[in-house]
Amino acid sequence: MVHGRKLAKETLLPSVLEHGDADTESEMPQLGEQGVIWTEVKMHGPNNQHSSPYRNMLIGGDREGEEEEEEEEEEEIKQEQLGGEDRVNSDDDYDTDLELGDQEDAYDPTGQTCYMEACEKLQVAPASNFLQQMKNCELSMMHRGLGPQGTEALAVPLVTNTSILRLNLRDNWMEGMGGAAIAEMLKENCYITEVDLSDNSLGDYGARAMAGMLKENGTLVNLNLSGNNFTDQSVEHLGSAVITNTKLQHLNLSHNALGEHAGLILGDSLSENTGLRWLSLAWNCIRGRGAVMLANGLGGNIFLRSIDLSFNGFGKEGAIALEQALRENSVLEELNVSNNRIPPEGAIHLAMGLKVNKTIKSLNMGRNPIQNAGCFGILKSVKDNPDSAMEALDFSDITVNQDFEDLYMAVKENFPALTVNHGGRIGTFSIAKA
Repeated sequence: MVHGRKLAKETLLPSVLEHGDADTESEMPQLGEQGVIWTEVKMHGPNNQHSSPYRNMLIGGDREGEEEEEEEEEEEIKQEQLGGEDRVNSDDDYDTDLELGDQEDAYDPTGQTCYMEACEKLQVAPASNFLQQMKNCELSMMHRGLGPQGTEALAVPLVTNTSILRLNLRDNWMEGMGGAAIAEMLKENCYITEVDLSDNSLGDYGARAMAGMLKENGTLVNLNLSGNNFTDQSVEHLGSAVITNTKLQHLNLSHNALGEHAGLILGDSLSENTGLRWLSLAWNCIRGRGAVMLANGLGGNIFLRSIDLSFNGFGKEGAIALEQALRENSVLEELNVSNNRIPPEGAIHLAMGLKVNKTIKSLNMGRNPIQNAGCFGILKSVKDNPDSAMEALDFSDITVNQDFEDLYMAVKENFPALTVNHGGRIGTFSIAKA
């Protein structure tokens, strides 16, 4: 066994002594001597060979440092292995076929891209005016001559467009096919509330498409279908749609070819409709029994506020039916029956209905052959009805006499806001002397 002894003075520098047992013990400083630190290290070397205690200490220190470094390296390797496993596991959690080289197309809220593609597919020239207005709240494309294919291309981006709220496509000769494309678009678009498709020759085919759209659309409030060559057959489809749709408030069917049969169908539709507030059937051919049934339907409606029946053929029979409608209806405020061939007798029947009506504010009887007698009777009914809400009477192109003027002055005392328009007073025009 070899005994190693180490002395350290302040700087702890080693001093190694290797002697016999007696000499070594005598030369070693005594324990407790000031400024001396005594450390004894016992080393067991192989084959009992003598070795320097300091050397052994350094070797042991190096070995301990190497062991610590090896342990740290092993720990780092383990952590890297664990981290690699975590990364592998995290990658395994995602299964995707996406390629890094692919680029997603930018979202196109206005639909300009799909419009250009549709134009290319349908071989039509893109409308620059349309591209400029795609972000506006109103799109006005009147008199642009889009035609059926141009309209079809325009309808494609409107399906997803969220900016346009009002759509004016008046006079574009879109015909039935173009009208069908717009109808399909309106089934999907839930932002557009006003549409003007007047003067587009939609015909019966387009009317059928519009009827199908009205049964599904729940956002459209105003629809103008004036001047589209609609016939009685068209109304067979539109009539049921008017009953089904409860959101549409303004409907314009003027300047079409609706006849007696159309009046029958629309009469039933009006009596059951709960959405319309304004309806125009002006410039059609509704007469005879069709006019009577339409008036009957008007009497049963409790939602309509204004109706335009001008330039039809109600005549005396229609006027008699309107008398009953005015008695029953308690919500209608505006009635236009100008240019309906109503005779003086028919005007008297209307006057009898006005005598009990409490809601009519405006009545247009202009250009009917009711003469002064008819005008006088209607004005007198207003005077005799203290609950009348009448504010405006229109007797355009109908001459009156002094008796009518005197009655008007008397009515003004009770109804100071009442205005009356007529075609002039008889006898006020003098012939110039030669």
